[in-house]
Amino acid sequence: MSRVLIKLGGTLLDDAASRQRLAGEIAAVAASGVELVVVHGGGKQMTRYLTERGIESRFVNGLRVTTPETVDAVLKVFAGSVNHDLVASLNRAGALAVGLTGIDALLAEAEQLDPALGAVGRVTRCNAGLLELLTANRYLPVVACVAGDRAGNIYNVNADQMAVACAAAFHARHLIFLTDVPGVMDESKQVRPVLTGAESRALIANGVATGGMQAKLNAALAALDAGVAEVRIAPGAAGSVLTRVLEGEALGTRLGPTP
Repeated sequence: MSRVLIKLGGTLLDDAASRQRLAGEIAAVAASGVELVVVHGGGKQMTRYLTERGIESRFVNGLRVTTPETVDAVLKVFAGSVNHDLVASLNRAGALAVGLTGIDALLAEAEQLDPALGAVGRVTRCNAGLLELLTANRYLPVVACVAGDRAGNIYNVNADQMAVACAAAFHARHLIFLTDVPGVMDESKQVRPVLTGAESRALIANGVATGGMQAKLNAALAALDAGVAEVRIAPGAAGSVLTRVLEGEALGTRLGPTP
């Protein structure tokens, strides 16, 4: 049976109509017998939550500096409202979704990435046993990008990196990043339907892929190195995007193993 991991960005989840549409597509794919895991971020919601409370968001190399008060917000937003809103939407669409974080059953163990970033973590180990137990019984795990360690520490983890760690441990054949862009653009602002590892690295080295797209490409390369057969960076706003991608349509950008 095919295993697929879907990573959803916070932008796609911020709008209720978008969230429900994608939940319907995910639930339909799960009902077809595909073993699915969903990993999500929520950076846009996090920034809004902090701003409303007068807390400034600081970033270093694209990663949010996570102070003790920010850890509390991470739990309330990522593991709380964003995760539960998505789980509720999936259940409404007919799935049996289960909200999780990496803290649960040590699903994702992490260590501090850099003291300058505070409680930002790097996943060191992913225990896929919980994911396998749930999917084997037709449940749909929905994992927020929060990790822990055996000492009880809590870490804010980049959602793309969390998706890669879970996909590799779960032995997913497909890792699908649903984003708010059409795909990976080249220097001519055209979507590249297929990229090799070397071409991906060249886009980064030449300054064409920067910021969030650079992070996506680095995550995609890491997933391929970890044994994921195919990574797709696809537009979450496209209708029936999951079905189209899984049927092999040239939607977004596909990355496969480097020859």
